[in-house]
Amino acid sequence: MFSNKNNTISCGVDHSVVLLSDGNIRCWGDNEMNQCNPVHLTITDVIQVACGNRHSVVLINNGTVRCWGANGENQCDPVHHTFTDIIQVVCGAHHSVALLSNGTVQCWGDNYWNQCDPVHLTITDVIQVACGAFHSVALFSNGTLTCWGNNKLKQCNSVYQSFTNVIQVACGFYHSVALFSNGTVRCWGNSKNQCNPVHHAFTNVIQIACGGYHSVALLSNGTIQCWGDNEFNQCDPVHLTFTNVVQVDCGSMHSVALLSNGTVRCWGININRCDPVHLTFTDVIQIACGYSHSVALLSNGTVRCWGDNRFNQCNPTYLTITNVKLPCSVCLW
Repeated sequence: MFSNKNNTISCGVDHSVVLLSDGNIRCWGDNEMNQCNPVHLTITDVIQVACGNRHSVVLINNGTVRCWGANGENQCDPVHHTFTDIIQVVCGAHHSVALLSNGTVQCWGDNYWNQCDPVHLTITDVIQVACGAFHSVALFSNGTLTCWGNNKLKQCNSVYQSFTNVIQVACGFYHSVALFSNGTVRCWGNSKNQCNPVHHAFTNVIQIACGGYHSVALLSNGTIQCWGDNEFNQCDPVHLTFTNVVQVDCGSMHSVALLSNGTVRCWGININRCDPVHLTFTDVIQIACGYSHSVALLSNGTVRCWGDNRFNQCNPTYLTITNVKLPCSVCLW
């Protein structure tokens, strides 16, 4: 859910943001905290979008960022206007982290759990950042990691300090997962089965994604493995039947897999999060999950949404959106 690497679509708890091919953006869903404040319509030349719980951040092609939405925990603190040379941005629940071209990071927003602890200002040689709800992880160019923020549930447990040859990191609410160059994974953080040792047996992993309390690994043969909390069927064995998977993403208690034929499959809690309507979608090329809803990008630049709609997460207004920017893997240039 957090730290989604997609740069075309991103989902918060109750809202979604898409990047259009002309560099503009569109937002739909809950607007109680200004998540869809019309100010976003004035922002242009965007190259990446990211969502926290109820705020959003966009990266502009000149290396600056702009933020809108909830600001009760300083999520949109104007300090972010001073940052330049940014190449990646990710969001936690109420904070955001920017990776700069010189390998340093900047953080703004809620600091109650040390999410923006000044220690991050001393970090260099970073190549990727990821955020959990109240913690952040940075991957260094030498394949090691560092973590800062809330450690109440061992999110920043020192176990990660022994890891080397890491090539990707992902975060759930209170846990993190590292993917190694040899195709194995390791997990640390909250022990509600999120770090069930079963994941130690997985090999040939090529992508990882984290939900609230579970994780999913995509293997090189197109199958997937899931571990963690299963109270709401987040790890329902049905996922073991999926083949030809090319992308996975997770919401709080559900997951979505994109298949090579452009269809999607969903499993987990089913208060509309896995509404069978998603089985009718074709020509999907990218997926993203919010807390309790999901969005699919189609090859014709339109989007489809399903899941919880209590806060307009799937307001039909999204059906009017066209020319969404396609991921580079399917770009014609």
